[in-house]
Order: sequence, then structure tokens, then C-alpha cells
Amino acid sequence: MKDILVALNAASKNHATQLLKITKQQGLTISEWKLLTQVIAGNATQETLATATKLDISTLSRQLKRLVTKEMLVKTAVGKDKRQLIYKVTPTGSDADKRIEAQIMTLRDQIFNHWTDVEKNLLKILINRLEQSLDRI
Repeated sequence: MKDILVALNAASKNHATQLLKITKQQGLTISEWKLLTQVIAGNATQETLATATKLDISTLSRQLKRLVTKEMLVKTAVGKDKRQLIYKVTPTGSDADKRIEAQIMTLRDQIFNHWTDVEKNLLKILINRLEQSLDRI
């Protein structure tokens, strides 16, 4: 049996691989999809997005530019000097997000198909406890 942290890391990598396959089908990276979900959630400016995602402005700007190029987002300049940008999801972006969310739900169902509710709840408790322990270090 693998060490706990080794197994957790392997599971995380496997999940990331599955998630990448799902997002790639919609023409997005995982990072772009996560950013798209933040805009859908109402974070419409670079400032609010930087706070929500904890990304630096240059990385955030590049990802936003790619989402605009992919027609997942549109941007509108506002303010006196038109330097403030407001981002809004397009129908293409909204549809892509819905398809990704549906595929993630299917993946989750496949992963936990043979798990009882008690086992899933125990795993949540243990993962949360592990995260708290790591945060304390």
C-alpha cells in the first residue's frame, strides 16, 4: 500500500489529467475554465478576478486575452479614461462551462460509483483535516 501523501498526489495527478481531457474538448485549459467560472460567478474586473484567483495581473491578463480571443468572454472599457475593463461571459463561454460541468458530474459519478455515502463523508472529513494540518505548518 502506498504512503498516504504519495497516494493522494497520484490521485490528484490522475484527476487533473481527467479534468484536462474534459476542458480540452471545449477548447480550454483548466486555468482558463476556472477563470471563466469566476467571471460567471460575477467577478467581472481584473481587480476582483485577481483577488478571487490569487493570480498576478500579467498572468491574469494573458488568460483573459485568450478567453476573449476564443470568444468565451467579451470585454467592455468603462470609466472616464476607458482603462477599466469589464468582462462578461458570451453564450459560447456559458455553453462550454455547462458542458464541462456536466462532464465533471459524470466523472464524479464514475469515481464514486461504488462508494457509500458514509465512505464519501469520511473521505471529506479526512481530506479537510489533512488540509488544516498542512495549513498549520
